Amino acid sequence: MKILVCDPVSPKGIALLQQRPEFQVVVLPKRLSEAELLPVVADAVAMVVRSETKVTRKVIEAAPKLRVVGRAGVGVDNVDVEAATQRGVVVMNTPGGNTISTAELSFAMILSLARKVPQAAASMSEGKWDRKQFQGAELAGKTLGVLGMGRIGSEVARRALAFGMRVVGYDPFLTEARAQSLGIEVASDLDDVYRDADFITVHMPVTELTRGMLNAAAFSKMKPGVRIVNCARGEIIVESDLIAALDSGKVAAAALDVFAIEPLPGDHPFRKHPGITLTPHLGASTAEAQEKCGLEVAEVITAYLLTGEVRNAVNLPYLDAKTYEQIKPYLTLGEKLGKLLAQLAPPQVDRLHITYGGKAQELPNIDPVTRAVVLGFLSRAAVKDLNNINVRSIASTLGLTVEEKRSNEPVTFNEWLHVQVFNGAEKVISAGGTFFGSPNNPRIVRLYSTPVEIPISGTMLLLNNKDRPGMVGYLGTLLSKHNINIANMSLHRDIAGGYAFTVLNLDSEPPAPMLAELQRDPDIRNVKVVTL
Repeated sequence: MKILVCDPVSPKGIALLQQRPEFQVVVLPKRLSEAELLPVVADAVAMVVRSETKVTRKVIEAAPKLRVVGRAGVGVDNVDVEAATQRGVVVMNTPGGNTISTAELSFAMILSLARKVPQAAASMSEGKWDRKQFQGAELAGKTLGVLGMGRIGSEVARRALAFGMRVVGYDPFLTEARAQSLGIEVASDLDDVYRDADFITVHMPVTELTRGMLNAAAFSKMKPGVRIVNCARGEIIVESDLIAALDSGKVAAAALDVFAIEPLPGDHPFRKHPGITLTPHLGASTAEAQEKCGLEVAEVITAYLLTGEVRNAVNLPYLDAKTYEQIKPYLTLGEKLGKLLAQLAPPQVDRLHITYGGKAQELPNIDPVTRAVVLGFLSRAAVKDLNNINVRSIASTLGLTVEEKRSNEPVTFNEWLHVQVFNGAEKVISAGGTFFGSPNNPRIVRLYSTPVEIPISGTMLLLNNKDRPGMVGYLGTLLSKHNINIANMSLHRDIAGGYAFTVLNLDSEPPAPMLAELQRDPDIRNVKVVTL
């Protein structure tokens, strides 16, 4: 498997990849443009990038073998995640690698704003000695507003508390219990932070909600003389509004490590503004962070390619090795149920409803199983490059709604996976499965709302036949005539003398003449063959 290292990463990370005999590691000597990358990625299974290389839609489409893009860092702005998802490529980052380095830089910025360190240092370099001009402020007793209480925001909060600051955190996912464990206060909304904070530091990703969040309206709600730190993403601040707030005195000072356009243009007004401290995106620029990111990206790529374990994926839920082993039998069962129903359902369906019952509803993560069901169901659709990463996206594109439900209602079996197929409000077919004896023995136990007991593999012959003496013998004789062996048989009838539902597991696929003979028999109807 070819792994393409496109940007400089830690030599230890590269060495970790090179230790695996399964990998062919190719380190590019320089950053390549999109056009230069296209022929290089043709046989790549994985790409390792930092922020320099742009993994565009064209690059992804030029890499038919590509399974994973690993970003040695947090932001994935340089990767077309939507295109990757559509092609079934996992995009992973390394959020833990630069946590400490970014948190420390953020706090260094806070200290610099409080004590005007950069300006004083520049003045000294000019031969001056102007103590009065650089009178600062103490952090002790001041309020720090932290926007975004993830890994980095939490580390900044810890450092602020050590300096005697009051910390108010805002995050849609910050609970009171989490805040109490950190020793901080929870802000119910942004206005609370704007009203109270002497310093505000940003640690949020760019989303529809956060883009341009710090704008003129936000600055107007802040304390006079507030100080702003941004080591997250430049797009969160409306740059022209920040300059206006600085010029008016509403914002006393700002320290910025990130910008809407990077590199920051040489004529940008930020560069000459006396109230702004600038650094060139140094959040992850420590030797320790680079080594951690390099090692982490190597580890997550290795785990995914060799075991299927998913860590730090931005377009696929987290799946650790322990959980993967726990749900692995359900992945097989789910995909087989999906394939079965795909071959039996009519062409026009618009909804799958998946129920997890008994012990199955206790699974720590059902999303991969749901994906397996949908993958199986769409396996016969004319869809290119379908896999468990893009399957939900493709289902949506095809107009197929996917529903999932954990149910604690009593079920016949200890664990139960039930899939229903709908066309509008009408259920057209369903199938349920469980395990007999061990997770290695999946069985179909309900089909067409009929109890059955079917091994979930190989070729199956399904038919409705008149419940009369000699029918089983007739079927056995006919199969024998065509040299086909029966591996398993399941038969269910509602009433004697009516129609029975018969399922035969066969060692080989029945030929067309035999199927035609069955279809001509007046006592047999609905003859279908399914291959799993």
